[in-house]
Amino acid sequence: MGGMQALQWIVTYPDSTSSAILIATSPTHTAQAIAFNSVGRYAIITDPNWNDGNYYGKKGPDTGLSLARMIGHITYLSEESMHQKFGRRTIKQKNQNGLDFVKEFEVENYLQYKGESFIKRFDANSYLYITKAIDCFDIQSGKKSLTEALKDVKAKCLVISFTSDWLYPKEQSLRIVKALKTNGVDTTYCNLESNYGHDAFLIDDPKLKKVIAGFLSSMDELTKK
Repeated sequence: MGGMQALQWIVTYPDSTSSAILIATSPTHTAQAIAFNSVGRYAIITDPNWNDGNYYGKKGPDTGLSLARMIGHITYLSEESMHQKFGRRTIKQKNQNGLDFVKEFEVENYLQYKGESFIKRFDANSYLYITKAIDCFDIQSGKKSLTEALKDVKAKCLVISFTSDWLYPKEQSLRIVKALKTNGVDTTYCNLESNYGHDAFLIDDPKLKKVIAGFLSSMDELTKK
């Protein structure tokens, strides 16, 4: 949502934005991205404790929200990062039937931990509205093309994507870059090598820091001029 907000600001307020850093974002959600969010929302609204959103003061839809978080978290990671972190390692012996449907693999335990910790700090209704807002976002809405949608942008832009981000792959960032450059907007693009998937923008990465620092430095020099 952060990248989408930045994109919306430079379109809606072209005279008030001098620069923008658009990291791992997209002009609009793909059907695949919507599908993952939809399953998460369905997990919440089918939890008996959701009660059409009127659960305040009662037990909330903790199971549904936890499942939604688990589903969402998978999309933030990459296959490589999950393999490196968990592989097929197990956390306990199989039961007498030879199966454990709950927590046999380390990755299962990790996802359940993420889901259970999430319900302590996030509201289920907020999750519904935020994910729906992201799914409905379309910077091109009402315009013939993305180029037309970005025609009034005046901000100097830095667009960043990550090689292992399959939720917001580089092709989506390149659509933004192409539209901006077609409109003559001063735009820099970097596709950074990373194994962390969409979560790469949250990692303390020297390469990311260097790119952003360089861009901010160039804006300082522009301001001085």
